[in-house]
Amino acid sequence: MHQFIVPQRRPSPEAQSCPGPAPENKSAGAGQGGPRARKAMREPAVPAVPPGIACRIVRQLVLEMTAVASDRPLWRRDSRRSTCHVRQIAMYVCHVVLSLSLSDIGAAYGRDRTTVGHACNVVEDRRDDMAFDAFVSAIERVVLSVFGPAGIGSHE
Repeated sequence: MHQFIVPQRRPSPEAQSCPGPAPENKSAGAGQGGPRARKAMREPAVPAVPPGIACRIVRQLVLEMTAVASDRPLWRRDSRRSTCHVRQIAMYVCHVVLSLSLSDIGAAYGRDRTTVGHACNVVEDRRDDMAFDAFVSAIERVVLSVFGPAGIGSHE
């Protein structure tokens, strides 16, 4: 499940401003390490998931939870509507829980950022219903538990 998480580390602003020792000076103070080595030992690399993959995973989670919560099979005449609702909920969760931008979410779903904004508004309006709010809250908890170890979705 976690084979898609690839560690990527962006250089910090202070690492870019102070170049540090040259690589050929490794013998001097080899046991202690420079400031970069100490900082790297303190902070583990934060794995990153590309937005497109994260959105696909969220959509699949929403689809599975909808199938589990549904008391009837999806009929042919309802398939387009239910697909639209699943996509809207997934877009909302990607924006609220994973803090992805509307443009990134739109690109992942093949939609415009304004469509993603509309989906977020629709889901927010539907959350007045207690049962729907409980369902979306459960999805938010599941998505946060899946992406929490990857460092995504933690509101700082």
